[in-house]
Amino acid sequence: MMREWKPGPRALRWLSIADLIGIPFLILLYIWRWQFTHFRMWLIFPIWIVASFVLHRDTPKTLGWRADNLKQAGIEAAIFFGAAIGLLLAIAFARGTPHHVAWRAVGEHLWSYFAFCLLQQVALNSVVNNRAISLFSRPWASSLFAGFVFASAHWPNPVLVPITLIGGVAMAWIFRRNRNILTLAFGQAVVGSLLALAFPAAWVHNLRVGPGYYRWK
Repeated sequence: MMREWKPGPRALRWLSIADLIGIPFLILLYIWRWQFTHFRMWLIFPIWIVASFVLHRDTPKTLGWRADNLKQAGIEAAIFFGAAIGLLLAIAFARGTPHHVAWRAVGEHLWSYFAFCLLQQVALNSVVNNRAISLFSRPWASSLFAGFVFASAHWPNPVLVPITLIGGVAMAWIFRRNRNILTLAFGQAVVGSLLALAFPAAWVHNLRVGPGYYRWK
């Protein structure tokens, strides 16, 4: 009978390094080129991610796909996202945005955007941050690395880059403490829905990134 292959610590380390280099590289390559020239190359992402989960023997708990810690994870996420939402609403209202317009924007885009944010959290925390945690001994180092990866995917948008850097580091830190991507995706969806109201369109370019930022009119 053929024995099941199980990667050892050294192999897992190299696999983690491959994830930390390969996933960000492919994301940037797709944003800046493949989406225009090889659209179907997006299929490489689910294949790579699933393979990574299998090789690392990840579980729903290690990936943050869980509800048993929803209360504690929700409290910590609410502290960060609550402050961010309050700041964005204050900026939006200071710019003259009516209250009903702000809340309608959240209501209209929340659930569709939540699905997109959930996918981002899988890449950011279930993969990149998890692998960074296994490689970096200091908690701040893995969170900072994940934040830089998240921000780089939003280049060159001058509003999104600094916001996603701060948000990426914070979300990675929260994930390390309480592995739950549901609370993070929900908070990210609310914040993302408010960004376009808080800043002038000439700054955010409809929240576009990559070449799309330059093509916005």
